[in-house]
Amino acid sequence: MKTRILVVEDDPNIALGLEEVLKSESFEVFVCRRGDQTIELFNQHRPDLIVLDLMLPGLSGYEVCKQLRAKKVSTPILMLTAKGQEIDKVVGLDLGADDYVTKPFGVRELLARIQALLRRAPKPIVKDQTSETLFQIGPAAIDPKTFQLKRGKVVEELTARELKLLQFFHAHPGEVLSRDRLLNEVWGYNYYGTTRTLDQVVVQLRKKLGDNGGEPRHLITVHGVGYKLAT
Repeated sequence: MKTRILVVEDDPNIALGLEEVLKSESFEVFVCRRGDQTIELFNQHRPDLIVLDLMLPGLSGYEVCKQLRAKKVSTPILMLTAKGQEIDKVVGLDLGADDYVTKPFGVRELLARIQALLRRAPKPIVKDQTSETLFQIGPAAIDPKTFQLKRGKVVEELTARELKLLQFFHAHPGEVLSRDRLLNEVWGYNYYGTTRTLDQVVVQLRKKLGDNGGEPRHLITVHGVGYKLAT
């Protein structure tokens, strides 16, 4: 069976170009031109990966991503964005996208990112004795059952990847964890993207943990290596 890819893109030229390129790589391709039709087409075709533009009629790519993750859909999402502002990429990743490509993009880069996401072995949160156990990081209580982080009266929603990253940090307190190790453990050994995705997820986690200043107290950067959880 061919690998199925759902392309959600309203620009007819880009959509056609993506469809032709992906079909030439032996993918089965479905094209959606509107954000508010994406969920229906996803349920109909059950693709293995979604290429999702952010600026769409009917419903933005942000909202589509949010709705899919709210339904616990773990299908990889590769965002397409024409914007250069870092915040747009961060928001998309925070909502559960797996990677992004900024327009204009090269075909080789796009295919490399798609193949990296597809090659990555599915790594759901492992259902072992500790995977659903409530744990604490600083003032924050993290509940894997609800994907929520609570600091006093503040409640933050976590993506599956954010939760898994926090669980891994919690399991290795004080240990310096390289970026490569974190990517391998959380994104998978076949992930060939850059470390920028990890760095941006860490930025979002710091905010959710209450570290909004320039000197984080919990997830500490070890320059040239990676991160560690302060003990």
